[in-house]
Amino acid sequence: MVNQSADLDRVFRALADPARRAMLERLGRGPARVTELARPLPMSLPAAMQHLSVLEEAGLVRTEKVGRVRTCAIEAPALSRAEQWINARRLEWERRLDRLGHYLASLGNQRDSD
Repeated sequence: MVNQSADLDRVFRALADPARRAMLERLGRGPARVTELARPLPMSLPAAMQHLSVLEEAGLVRTEKVGRVRTCAIEAPALSRAEQWINARRLEWERRLDRLGHYLASLGNQRDSD
């Protein structure tokens, strides 16, 4: 469980940066070269490569180098783990809010009967 928590921490840390999220959004449409991912961002190519390194370490991106060209692709399993974690929290809060709603409704019903 501790290892899974560390993996999830890396994913959320990687997703915390808007440049990295922009890279992932682009990769959602298919693989892309590093230069293509860096082009729309207000940063140097080396800075973009550092961001890609964070994404790769988090397991969100896979890179492959052929000759002088490095191509990146999204790795869906890491995103799925983050999605599952978020959905579990959402379901937990929905259940709590439902219980609160039932409780508040019962208070209203008690007041109406008095």
